[in-house]
Formats: sequence, structure tokens, C-alpha cells
Amino acid sequence: MPGDLDNVFYSVTDRGPNIDRDESTAKTFPQPAFVPSIQRIELGTDGKFRLTQMINICDAAGRPITGLPNPLKVAKTELAYDKDGARLPFDPNGLDTEGLVRLSDGTFWLADEYAPSLVHVAADGRIIERLVPHGLAGDLADASYRIRETLPAILARRHLNRGFEGIAVSPDEKHLYAVMQNPLANPDVAAYKRAKAIRLFKIETATGQPMAEYIYELEPHTDFTDDTGANKQSDVRISELSALGPDKLVVLERVTHTTKLYAVNLASGSDILGSKWDDIATSPSLEQIDPAHASVTPLAKVKWLDSTERDDIPSKIEGVAIIPPDTLVIINDNDFGIEGARTKILRLRLPVPVI
Repeated sequence: MPGDLDNVFYSVTDRGPNIDRDESTAKTFPQPAFVPSIQRIELGTDGKFRLTQMINICDAAGRPITGLPNPLKVAKTELAYDKDGARLPFDPNGLDTEGLVRLSDGTFWLADEYAPSLVHVAADGRIIERLVPHGLAGDLADASYRIRETLPAILARRHLNRGFEGIAVSPDEKHLYAVMQNPLANPDVAAYKRAKAIRLFKIETATGQPMAEYIYELEPHTDFTDDTGANKQSDVRISELSALGPDKLVVLERVTHTTKLYAVNLASGSDILGSKWDDIATSPSLEQIDPAHASVTPLAKVKWLDSTERDDIPSKIEGVAIIPPDTLVIINDNDFGIEGARTKILRLRLPVPVI
């Protein structure tokens, strides 16, 4: 964050270790009491990164939350089981945290995949409030922190485990930027599987109200050449969003082994907030059309990084920090080492494009 020393970074866990079950809508959670947490990381003079602080995320009373699924009816949810195969209860407080930003007052904003939602967290880890799509608060009525419906209702049509993944903040901290991981399943899963249009939002930090909505168009899955198993468009996703300046962002597209970074300027795209594309009744939906044929302009993209052109980028990059004017810090998701992956953090020097 501005004002931090260049060797200080913040990261966040996701919901905790989980393993696919035979059912497509169920997961095994071998550590169901796992608490999502925020980490402060420092790079030492010896070139090694060290964890210097861990902040457990808690409800308003200071009780640690879990990463277990929410009891959702308006949006799809998953069933959870322990390692012995017993059903675990839903947790209205549960979060699947993915992205984060830290403000100058010490608080954090987190991107959550479950609702999907944006979560404001105090410096000590207590949840101040959770912003959710209109119509979803009733499903989370038993949460022991504040729930506010400020986001478009259509976001409840996110595909399972494909909610908000990236979040960024403007230099003056007046605006948050948040992006979905994948296109919506709007009106159905078939549309999600083929769509390239992802929704990116500009949100007023003080009120939590969306100010604008843009279309970010994914690259074709065939362009992710280090991922030979990427045989469908839904394999491509967004895993990070970082701010270069006011309304200027860097977006991370990836599959597993291929990472691409693109710079975008929000002035280059159409604002569709409150338009027919936010209306669930619109048919065909945004996810079923070519935006160019609907007089809607997606954000113009400037390629910044393609991991296929380098040999030093780990798989499954999910975090990006920018140190002006020309340094990137990237971190991978090791999935808690379930398949043997280790956490890797790299510093890269890249030219900053004009956007």
C-alpha cells in the first residue's frame, strides 16, 4: 500500500483445505474449523520472505469465522463434509476470501466468492460489514455481523465457486474496484461455459454503492498454450486486480500453468450499470452475446505479461502487488500443499505501459 515500505506486503488465505467429492456440488473439508486469515509478509535483506503477522478473520463479537459454505437459496451453494464423510452444517458467517486491499486507516476490504460479496474488515480482523447482491440478505440473516444489499441482484447468478476474485482500491481510496472470477451462469450453466464477458465494478468506498460496471473480455482458451488441458472457455478465469492509478488497473488472467497480465483504462469501456444487461429478464443475456454486436464496448487491453514467454513464473499465480514505477511482486496459490505445491513469491521488473 502507499506509505508502506517496499518490502512489506499483505496476503490472505482462502476458505481452507478442501477436496472435490464425487458430487459436483460438494467438498470435503479436512479441517472444518480452519479460520481464513490475513498475513503481513516482509522481504528481508537476505532475500527471504517472512510471515510477521497473522490476523484471524472474526465476526463482530471477535469470534473466529470458518470457510464453510453459506446457507444460500437465492444463489447456488455447496454441501460440506468432514474427512470421515459426515455432513457439516452451513455457516452464515463463512467466507471464501480471495483478494484483498489494505486502506490507510488499517482496515481491509476482501473479495469473497461465496455470496459473492465484498467484506470490510477492521485492523484486528473483526468484520465491519459484508456487501452482498440485492435479494441475498435473507439467506444470511443469521450472520453475526452486518449484511448490506448494495450489489446488483444479477450477481447471484455467479457459477458455483466463481464469485468475486480480485479487488483493488484507487490511490485516493475513494473507490474500490472488484471483478468476478468468471462470467455469470446467466441464464444457465451453458452460457457460463461459453461466455468471455466478465463484470468489473467501480464502487464508492464510503457507501458501498456501485458507481459503474464494465465488461472485461477474456482471451480465448486456446491462447493459454502452457495448459494443454484447457479445452473449454470456462477454464480461463481472473484471479487478481491491482490499481495502477485512478481507473487504471492490471488484470490477471490465468488457467493453471499460463498467466497473463493486461493493463486496462476504464475510460475505454462502456458503463452498463443499471442497464438492461443487469436485468435478469434480458434475453439473450450479456453472457450469451458478442458485446460488439450489442453496441457495448469491452475494456481495451494492453498486454503486460505472458508467462509462456518466460521460464521463471510458477503455476497458479493468484496475487499481484505493484511497486511503482516498474516492479511487480507475484505469489502463487499452493492449495495448502495438498498436491505438493509450495508457496513462491517473485519480484519482476517490467516496463509500465501507458494506458
